[in-house]
Amino acid sequence: QVQLVESGGGSVQAGGSLRLSCVVSGYAACRADMQWYRQAPGKERQFVSSINRIYGSTKYADSVKGRFTISRDIAKSTTYLQMDSLIPEDTAIYYCRCDISQFGMVVPKWGQGTQVTVSS
Repeated sequence: QVQLVESGGGSVQAGGSLRLSCVVSGYAACRADMQWYRQAPGKERQFVSSINRIYGSTKYADSVKGRFTISRDIAKSTTYLQMDSLIPEDTAIYYCRCDISQFGMVVPKWGQGTQVTVSS
């Protein structure tokens, strides 16, 4: 059973920083990439960043490149998202995701989300 728990959200002023954490139980069942998504009010959930949990290769949405850094600690089954130079447009609920293989299909598993609010 894979479970993801996010933490680290909060309220900050523009220009500030936050570090999100995602602890995964059943980490070994996750497929290659650990991912972060976000969903702002009234908008669709969008991709933010991903990291290959074995090789460490990373991807970022254009909107966060140069400001956010994803990393992982395999021993702690934890994925991090360091968010610097935050802007109001980063306000959203941030979700951690890993995909598992189940009955021949790829099934996404999500955490409960953590709120990030950036004020101007």
